[in-house]
Amino acid sequence: MPEGDTVWNTARVLQRALAGARLTGSDFRVPQLAATDLTGWTVRESASRGKHLLLRLTAPTGAAAPADGGGRDWTLHSHLRMDGAWRAYAPGERWAARPAHLIRVVLRSPGAVAVGYHLHELALIPTAQEESLVGHLGPDLLGPDWDPDEAVRRLAAHPDETIGEALLDQRNLAGVGNLYKCEVLFLRGVSPWTPVGAVPDLAGTVGLAQRLLAANRGRWTQSTTGSLHRGQTSYVYGRRAQPCRRCGTAIRKEELGERVTYWCPACQPDRP
Repeated sequence: MPEGDTVWNTARVLQRALAGARLTGSDFRVPQLAATDLTGWTVRESASRGKHLLLRLTAPTGAAAPADGGGRDWTLHSHLRMDGAWRAYAPGERWAARPAHLIRVVLRSPGAVAVGYHLHELALIPTAQEESLVGHLGPDLLGPDWDPDEAVRRLAAHPDETIGEALLDQRNLAGVGNLYKCEVLFLRGVSPWTPVGAVPDLAGTVGLAQRLLAANRGRWTQSTTGSLHRGQTSYVYGRRAQPCRRCGTAIRKEELGERVTYWCPACQPDRP
């Protein structure tokens, strides 16, 4: 699943391509929006909230609203989940070699064409109702609402949950995915199976997660080691059976909840 920094980067791609532009055409390839036409709508901004993408638009005066009571300000919401992506192309540029059946939406403007591949939870809602989709999320590690104290409070409210599962719960803090979960816990020397209530420094764990995501903001190569060279960007994630970069012990991989977890049994001891 894309991490919060990937979603943040994707929002900036759409911002550069479409912000301020009046759409010259749209093509929705999902049943719930198949009849929607955004021609003439203006893109106000593109934003991210945790792992959610929010493309905010204004309908032209007199345009038929998609639903009653929506006014002129609307938000096109999408979620990338495991395999979704947005790409921006110049008009006439060849699109990426992906199967056409994966395209969910095409937005055209005079200067760019934005194509959404395999998007999930695609919906057009009044901007005033965005909280109905993202209001449950915890503080966004890369957002203006970032509040480390609130993130710690939400984590601490579930002392018996494993820290590995708690970090992935977007209701606690929004933006951490499996890569950062594994890397943060390795760097903190904490076993993923440790109950939240037994983690010695939740504030330090939360602070490190935010710093790692922020360090990778603005680039597509995610690194927690400081190196951008292939094969050197992570400490434990994706390195099953390879030697730990600290102690040489073989990195292990196992399921925790619904996700796989990578960890070093020597540097992160005391698994229950």
